[in-house]
Formats: sequence, structure tokens, C-alpha cells
Amino acid sequence: MKIFFTNETKKLDRFTIENEPIKSIDLMERAASSVTFEIISRWKRNTPVVVFAGPGNNGGDALAVSRMLIEEGYTLDIYLFNPLQKLSQDCLKNRDRLQTIEGLKFSKSVKPSDSTNTFPHNGSHFTEITNEFIPPTLTKGTLVIDGLFGSGLSKPLSGGFGSVVQYINSSDATVVSIDLPSGLFGENNTENIPRNIVQADLTITFQYPKLAFMFAENEQFTGEWKIVDIGIHPDIIEQTETKYYYIELDEAARMIMKRSRFVSKHNVGHTLLIAGSKGMMGAAVLAAKAALHTGAGLVSVLSAACGEKILQTSVPEALFIADEQDSHISDIVLNRSYSAIAVGPGLGRHEETARAFYKLLGQIKRPIVLDADALNLLAGHTELIENLPKNTILTPHHLEFDRLFGKNDTSYERLNKAREMAIRYHIIIVLKGANTAIITPKGDVLFNSSGNAGMATAGSGDTLTGMITGLLAQGYHPIPAAILGVFLHGMAGDLAAEKDSQEYITARDIISQIGQAYKKLHNYRV
Repeated sequence: MKIFFTNETKKLDRFTIENEPIKSIDLMERAASSVTFEIISRWKRNTPVVVFAGPGNNGGDALAVSRMLIEEGYTLDIYLFNPLQKLSQDCLKNRDRLQTIEGLKFSKSVKPSDSTNTFPHNGSHFTEITNEFIPPTLTKGTLVIDGLFGSGLSKPLSGGFGSVVQYINSSDATVVSIDLPSGLFGENNTENIPRNIVQADLTITFQYPKLAFMFAENEQFTGEWKIVDIGIHPDIIEQTETKYYYIELDEAARMIMKRSRFVSKHNVGHTLLIAGSKGMMGAAVLAAKAALHTGAGLVSVLSAACGEKILQTSVPEALFIADEQDSHISDIVLNRSYSAIAVGPGLGRHEETARAFYKLLGQIKRPIVLDADALNLLAGHTELIENLPKNTILTPHHLEFDRLFGKNDTSYERLNKAREMAIRYHIIIVLKGANTAIITPKGDVLFNSSGNAGMATAGSGDTLTGMITGLLAQGYHPIPAAILGVFLHGMAGDLAAEKDSQEYITARDIISQIGQAYKKLHNYRV
């Protein structure tokens, strides 16, 4: 699924209106129907609902949703903010459509004392604010629908609208935002004013996620978010270029390579994991198990000699190559050809290990996977990044990334830096997080849709390294290997949480569900 910048929204809408064809007011009606369906599927009809609508098309959406909810039997207090007495065309039409409710006496008011119109249906009220705003009481159990401002916002909210947002945020009400929480920019919020952004519990967004949804610091504003399809014309989606994507199940399923009936373990690759040291052999065990369960035919682990019994007992299917040193890796000699190599899980940072690692980087000619302590060692000699083979995969979390490439103040800044580095060094960066981003050497960014908070657990990253390397060994190109590895990893975590709970998940539970994750993807393709 493509992710577009919010400044593309009008173009997508306009093409749909002209080529479906459909009137703009009817496209708004379709969007409002999707939002209304989501609301009625979650909240009972006796839930008190307060709607805040702005003067633009986001307000038009909110007014259309209001009408539909009243028709469904909900009781609403609706506030339309029109201080300049200038509504967008479709917002105006939806305000006028409220008059079609039988018995409604509709009039435009400028004084607070006579600005309320009462609907005959179950006590609903409509108030158009053109002057002073007397806020309603928002209590726990109240549902607030936020339709003040959407994707057209170009500067931080201030003044009266800022005050309204702060009032909403100070309440105990549950908040649903339409398309975007009011005040939030769709991409870069570095210069925004956080206190003037609605803190939604649920954001119902149209057609595609917004880039801002992918950043950790914006979760306080978006809450849970859900995409609803409003029927934007597929031709304009295909024609409009973007560098940002959101990988879903259907796209991951298409990446899986079919195995021949006559395949042997040698045909599906030999993985080498350079991992583990005294006290950190668990990381090597997890990476090895993950590589095997992802489908690698053979897995060898080169590690400190102290890990031999641990590895041979825990992963009897893996081969073990013992270093001369008991506690750490002191030399890395490649005595044979391997289909894929990963370095880092539990590696440690001993001086001899560092020298061996730097020496290895001078010898490697094919893409490898670098994680954990390999990244930390690389951060000490960043000049070596230029010598990495093209399409080498780095899998940092945000702290490891900043050690490598410099501190970043926001996720948006970090993502831009990752794109710059991926392009400059022709590498693949797997920037781990809630929506792990895979950044390609062309600067494309693919966000992952699978996974859950329970995967924030020790060994989860080691498991991912093993999975990506296992896919590389089977002959996947590095980019699909990174994408599919991340998606499978997240889906296995989702299945583990479904089986038990997010809190219960360990890295071993993720590994135990890799087979079921594969099964789900295979079944989707049938």
C-alpha cells in the first residue's frame, strides 16, 4: 500500500471525482459512511456523543457523520465552528442537509444565548459558533468526534482553536478523530505545538495511512488508527509516485518463493552466524533457531568455544565452529563458501573480536547482515561503512542508528537520515520499531504492518537477524529478504500474542510461531 503526503490528497480526490465520476459531496458521503460504520460497530446508541466540526472539509465529514448517527438513533451535541462565517462548499452542503431532519428549526446565530437549535430526534442539539464558545461538559463515557481540521492544515493551531483542542485534551472523554487528529501535520511535526494537537484514542483515516502515524512520538495524538477505504480511483493511486509504502499481508504473501519437490538442504542455503560470547550465547541460539525455522537448509554458528555445549544441546540441527578463545571470538576465518552471513547477536566488544570483525569486512564481497554488537563496533569505525558490499543489511534500533550516523531529535529526522545513508552507501537499513522501516538503496521506505508491543523483549532482534539471514541463504534478494523477514517476524509475534498475550511473549514464542506465520501467508496466496 502506498503512503502519500497530505498535499497529494486534493489531487487524488479530484481525479476520483472527475474519472469515477462522482460528485465531491458524494465522495464525502462515502467517507462519512465508513466513519459512521466504524463508530456504530464500537459504541452503543446510548453513548453521549459530542461533535466538534471545523469550517473546512474535515468539518463537512463530521457533519455528515453527525447526520448519519442521528439517523441511527444516537443523541448528539454538534458544534460547528464558523468564526469567519465562511464554510467550504461541501461543509456548507452538509450543514444544510441537517435541515432535512424532520421538524428541525434551523437558523444562523451569532450570540451564544440563541446559538442552539434543538433536533426533535432524541434530544440532539446543533450549535454554530460564530462568536463566543460556551464549551459543553465532557465527562468520562462521552464520545467526542473530532472533525476540526484534517489534512489541509498548514500551520500549528492557535487562538480559539488551540483552546478548544486543549479543552478536549483536558477531559476524560474518549476521542475519535476523522482522518487526522486536528492540529497534527501529516508528515513533519518538528515545528508543531504539541499542546494544540488533539490527543485521539482512535483515528479513522481515509484510504492510506499518514506518514506521521509511523513515528513513536505521535502515538499520543493518533492513538489506535484504522484505515477505511473510501474508493479513491485505483488509476491515480497507481500513477502517483511515492517513496513510502505500508506492507500488508497480501504484499508479503506474494514475495514467498515456491520450493521444488526435489530440493535438498544444499539448495536452500548454508547460513553462517558469527555470534555469541561468554554470557551471551542465548543470542546465538535464538538467531540459529530462527534461521532454521525460516527455511535455511544448513546453519553454522561461529562462536566462542564456551558456547559449543550450549549450541549443540539447544540447537542440535546447527553446526558449531569453535574459536580458539573460550570467552570471545578472536578470529574469523571463512573456510568455505556460505550462502549468507550475519554478524552481531551476542558478539560482545572484546578488542580481539573487534579486530577480527574489521578484518572480515575487508574480505566480504557479498551482502551480509549486521546487527547488535556488529553495529556498535562499526560505530567506532564509521569509515568502514563505505567498504560494505552493496545491499548489505543493517538492522539497528534507534539508539544503534544514532550511534552510527549521529543523534536525531525526532523520528522524522531519523528516517530522513536513514534514507540519506541508505542511498549514499547503497545499503539496506532495517530501522526497528513499532512499524519497522525497511529503507532501500534507492531511498524507498517500506513500513511493516505486522507485530505488536509484546515483541519488545530480549532476543527479539536476534530472532529477526536469524530470519532475514535464513531468507538470504535461500536465494531471496536482500530487499525482499528484509521485507519478508520483518513481516514474518511481526506476524509470528502477533500469533504468539493471540495464543497467550503480549505480556507473555518471549523470543522463543516468536520462533515457535514462524511456521504458522508461513502457513497464513501460503493460505492467503491460494
